[in-house]
Amino acid sequence: MKTRRLLAVLLFFLFAFVSVHQAVAGNVIDRILKKGVLTMGTTGHYPPFTVKDKSGKHMGFDIDVATMMAEAMGVKLEIKEIPITDIFKSIDNGSIDMAMSGITITPARNLRVAFIGPYFVTGQSILGHKGLVDHVKGPEDINKPSFRLAVANGTTGAQVAKILAPKANIMYVKNMDAAFKAVINNKADAMFADEPYCVVTAFRNKDKKLAVSEPFTFEPLGVAMPQTDLLWLNWVDNFLMNLNATGKLKELKAYWLANPDWMQRLKNPNELSPKNRDM
Repeated sequence: MKTRRLLAVLLFFLFAFVSVHQAVAGNVIDRILKKGVLTMGTTGHYPPFTVKDKSGKHMGFDIDVATMMAEAMGVKLEIKEIPITDIFKSIDNGSIDMAMSGITITPARNLRVAFIGPYFVTGQSILGHKGLVDHVKGPEDINKPSFRLAVANGTTGAQVAKILAPKANIMYVKNMDAAFKAVINNKADAMFADEPYCVVTAFRNKDKKLAVSEPFTFEPLGVAMPQTDLLWLNWVDNFLMNLNATGKLKELKAYWLANPDWMQRLKNPNELSPKNRDM
């Protein structure tokens, strides 16, 4: 009887070990190498991190990083455009291997998916007409019922707006472009978004006389990943460390944030695209 019990216990721990090992060591990275494809999820509507060029091809800071990852692994990069509200679900169900879309690392999100980074640090700012933004010195200036604030569903901006400006008239819309459209059409006084997005959008629409506030928050951006593969997490962590150590991340930041030349690759650098005007 004791022998049988001992054997049962040994078998239990053996199977438990095998299950844990399969869960944390190799299932995602093996899938990538076997398929020869790294699948990245991104919104496609968040310049300078992710956006489409004139031909409809994805480009941006995050797209460049993911492309270099795929090249380092010797595989192709597949980009899936997914709304921000569905990105974490796509990581959970394994339809993507990782997500990069200017995603802020937050405690709540980190309970659901793993994060590697930050590879970029930014903050939440408001974008609006210059005459209005020039008078905004802090959250207290927008935290009032008369202030109409547009935010994109599922973004950090939407979460921050609830905390910093709970009294404001907050408008929840589909994505960043819809939030910007609300500002341009005078349905909102300003929109909340990461400072890089606000700066790029203001530059693309110089004729609208827009302005960007100083960041209200500290926002670290990271790569959102499944929590089931320690080797995959370790690989991405080391990859980003090497990009930083060799100066590649600095080069990318200079290209996408300090030099506006890339905007000429957009369908219409200074206006909303026809697709976004129809939202």
